[in-house]
Amino acid sequence: MQPYLLPYIGYFQLIAHADTFVVYDDIQFSKKGWINRNRFLRNGAAVMFTLPLRKDSDYLDVRDRDIADAYDPKKLMAQIANAYRKAPQFANAMPVVEEILGYPERNLFTFIHHSVTRVCTYLGLDTPIVVSSSLGDTTGLKGQDRVLAICEAVSATSYVNPIGGLDLYQASAFRARGMDLHFMRRTSIEYEQFGHPFVPDLSILDIIMFNSVDAARSLITDCYEMVAPKDE
Repeated sequence: MQPYLLPYIGYFQLIAHADTFVVYDDIQFSKKGWINRNRFLRNGAAVMFTLPLRKDSDYLDVRDRDIADAYDPKKLMAQIANAYRKAPQFANAMPVVEEILGYPERNLFTFIHHSVTRVCTYLGLDTPIVVSSSLGDTTGLKGQDRVLAICEAVSATSYVNPIGGLDLYQASAFRARGMDLHFMRRTSIEYEQFGHPFVPDLSILDIIMFNSVDAARSLITDCYEMVAPKDE
């Protein structure tokens, strides 16, 4: 998976389901994705927050990008604290958010990797998280071929992808390499958000502000279904 800043719950559902979770560091940064931004809830609506980056080539990998000197973690923490101060789990979750946003590392990948592992620790998810470049250089491969190479590097017998990749991966290609292919689809998730109409697909920080660790774990481990590939 690509590295995402405080990603949505589906990211952690994949981590919890897997025996080994591989996160890319040697993948090109994209302005359009969720690598350095996400959304939290404020006054019943989704609000975007972004880690500003130092100006650099758009073709660099995530591991070669750095957070801008202008990044002000205290300002972002204050915005999030003001939005969630009355949330039921604020006292437990806000110190975790502060630790993540205040992490002194300025390399983008290292910062995001820490944010994901810190949330996993808070939620008691102990799946090993492996950095892609530690498995050898697969940057010359694209799409499904690269995924297959990485799966073989960790001796995988099964690969699980988010449902969004249903048209991108073929079970026959995985079977030819001795692996099963599955897709994960999140089922309905809804919880109380200050009495406003529910806003889905926010950062995991929204989940941990409104749900206890046990309740959040239940949403992560119970609220998804596995879907077969189209060519199976």
